[in-house]
Amino acid sequence: MRAAAEPMPMPAGTAPQSDWRTLARLAPYLWRYRWRVGAALLMVTGAKLSNVGVPILLKDLVDRMNIKAGDPLALVVVPVGLLLAYGLLRLMTTVFTELRELVFSKATQGATRQVALQTFEHLHSLSLRFHLERQTGGMTRDIERGVRAIEALITYSLYSIIPTLVEVALVLAILGTRFDAGFVWITLAALGAYVVFTVWVTEWRTRFRVEANSADSAAHNHAIDSLLNYETVKYFGNEGFESRRYDESLRRYQRSRLKSQSSLSLLNTGQQLIIGIGLVAMLWRATAGVADGHLSIGDLVMINAFMIQLYIPLNFLGVIYRELKQNLTDLHRMFALMDRPREVADAPGAPELHTNGPVDVSFEHVGFAYESERPILHDVTFSIPAGKTVAVVGPSGSGKSTLARLLYRFYDPCLVPPRSAASHAALPPEGAAADLGRPGAGGGRILIAGQDIRTVTQASVRRAIGIVPQDTVLFNDTIAYNIRYGRPGASDEEVQAVARAARIHDFIVSTPKGYDTMVGERGLKLSGGEKQRVAIARTLLKDPPVLIFDEATSALDSANERAIQAELASAAQGKTTLVIAHRLSTIVDAHQILVMSQGRIVERGTHLELLAAHGAYAQMWAIQRSHQQNPDGDQGAVH
Repeated sequence: MRAAAEPMPMPAGTAPQSDWRTLARLAPYLWRYRWRVGAALLMVTGAKLSNVGVPILLKDLVDRMNIKAGDPLALVVVPVGLLLAYGLLRLMTTVFTELRELVFSKATQGATRQVALQTFEHLHSLSLRFHLERQTGGMTRDIERGVRAIEALITYSLYSIIPTLVEVALVLAILGTRFDAGFVWITLAALGAYVVFTVWVTEWRTRFRVEANSADSAAHNHAIDSLLNYETVKYFGNEGFESRRYDESLRRYQRSRLKSQSSLSLLNTGQQLIIGIGLVAMLWRATAGVADGHLSIGDLVMINAFMIQLYIPLNFLGVIYRELKQNLTDLHRMFALMDRPREVADAPGAPELHTNGPVDVSFEHVGFAYESERPILHDVTFSIPAGKTVAVVGPSGSGKSTLARLLYRFYDPCLVPPRSAASHAALPPEGAAADLGRPGAGGGRILIAGQDIRTVTQASVRRAIGIVPQDTVLFNDTIAYNIRYGRPGASDEEVQAVARAARIHDFIVSTPKGYDTMVGERGLKLSGGEKQRVAIARTLLKDPPVLIFDEATSALDSANERAIQAELASAAQGKTTLVIAHRLSTIVDAHQILVMSQGRIVERGTHLELLAAHGAYAQMWAIQRSHQQNPDGDQGAVH
């Protein structure tokens, strides 16, 4: 499948099949509301029966008025009951229509909510690889258009297509039984020409919609990406560059929309020509019948009323068909997101991870590659005894953070990764399914409490682990919300207790709104140190048996680092802890220290043992000791 933000046009020649498959995907969501669908169809039938009855009563009124002006028998010839029936039929058409809306609105909204929710949940279940490749703006645009498409498809099909088909059948039946077959054949010929022309031109126009969607997503991506990186844009004075880049996307969108509009004008003109020819032919035949005495004036009025009632919704049916095709294209792209296979999936019937008290963690011959041409880890083996701390050090790119990602099961150990989103998109559906998570040789395994994490549920693995990442990203909500995210049901007192432990409580209460202070997009209203302390607090609140500290104090100044280091050591008591560190002074008390280089463990031992070995660790220690470290000041502030 394609990356979320990339266009997903339907292959040429397969659009009808794709449309039917898309509709079939939608059907189960409506089946839950089948009694409402049935009731709505009854209302549709009632509304159209009332609507078709209006011209028939109009004919009777006209024929009965075929008397001389001023004749006192007029009030007798035109009974009051006929007039009342005419008004009642008009009213019933509206009543049935509104009842249909009332009955079916819950089904429409319910189906829309279920599809949107499942798409959202599926996106959260996809691997980190997908989310690193995706473009958020385009993906959210696809979901937004897909949700709107569901409402439009249901509304158009039930409120326009089915009622029009019912009305066409009723009118043809009346014309065939009350008049000769010529009226039926003229109507059928006009309808057939109209439908064929509309379908042919609309199929040709669909590609312009796909192009417009692609350009719209690209423009949305550029806008979102530029605004999210507002500070970077300002740092380099590239406002003009960003504007030109955005304008180019808008120009592509404009060109696609202009093509779509010009082809729409051609379609509308052709439709009106067909409708006009059919209407003239019907009225000519009816007028000739009146002149020959075969038909009454009332028959002529009734046929004209039928044609008006039939061709007005038919004209809208052409618009609706175009919208249906466009909405099916949009819905197909959202379903394509739902069809993205999960690179990391729970095994069928996978049990929960059992963690009673302290647990041990083991990496056994783990190998991993984000791309097959560039392996990251090579035969990594180590263990963290229950309740102990193991630290990993090494230069950037040596694979330290990859260990945390594998432990969290964002990826599974493998040396031949699944195809990228772009190459995966070229596969047919059956090939995409077969390609899911192709394991590589030498991937190894990771154990928690003696259980291979691939054999248990991902949710239970992640519940057992807490992490303080190097790069903390916060929700655009309050400080309290972001801390409580570690355990959503926690009380205010518990939130404040962990905030004190993370040495951020005093800062929070010093702000005007305290714990209700908004942190801004991605937490940008907080300094790096403040964000990191929020991350520490919410991990302490989660209180899991396994902890990961990935450069947990890298954004803190020296004074706060020493204070929080003591709190982290206290929090790690009795817990199995993996520490990924750059500052060696923070991990001297670790049970074991691993030194990594180019994806391999090159040294292991305690701090004193590694110093005595005079190897890579001893060199790193000497370099850090010889350089005066500048304190990291907290430059940001809440504002």
